[in-house]
Amino acid sequence: MDKIKNESHFKDLCDWCTRIEPKLEQVIKEYDYPPLWYRKPDFATLILTILEQQVSLASAKAAYNKLVEKIINVTPENLLNLSDEELRACYFSRQKIQYSRILATEISTGKLNLDDLNKMNEAAVRKILIKLKGIGNWTVDMYVLMSLHFSDIFPPGDLATIKAVYELNLVSPESTKDEIVEYMKRFSPNRSVATYILWHYYIQKRRLVLE
Repeated sequence: MDKIKNESHFKDLCDWCTRIEPKLEQVIKEYDYPPLWYRKPDFATLILTILEQQVSLASAKAAYNKLVEKIINVTPENLLNLSDEELRACYFSRQKIQYSRILATEISTGKLNLDDLNKMNEAAVRKILIKLKGIGNWTVDMYVLMSLHFSDIFPPGDLATIKAVYELNLVSPESTKDEIVEYMKRFSPNRSVATYILWHYYIQKRRLVLE
């Protein structure tokens, strides 16, 4: 699977997506090109993404900021040194304490090497991460999309993306999630770019402020 190379390449791919679906052109006309969002492909990003599972971005960020306040550097070793009580004080739920500890242990014991992982293709990255309890397809989608910038990712488990598809009338209101997945195939091999445009629309329409 190809990757998004840089900002210029990204904008070219945005234009390609608007030729596939003219309704996306209206998004860019109204709100300009989306940012090429990027998160470092590291342990800290995976912890933040675990915290974002099934909660608002604001509450996940509050928990992550509390963790940073506590340990400064979000490393596996620093996280494992915290007690469950200390993690709960950082707004971690019982499940997310467990998921975070599993991930931290895999890395600290050398079973998972993120430097090696980040050099693999998307399928290999997914196969390895999905084995870890607490990391499902949505978490992997966010990592391979935002951190590794693979160009053909569509996250059907992402509520904002699905809402944007409906709100832009890209599919009928009666369409199922499976039908949305089928619709998004028209953007392959650049579904990630179409997803960025959908996120951009969702964020700008609601005037959300992302840190």
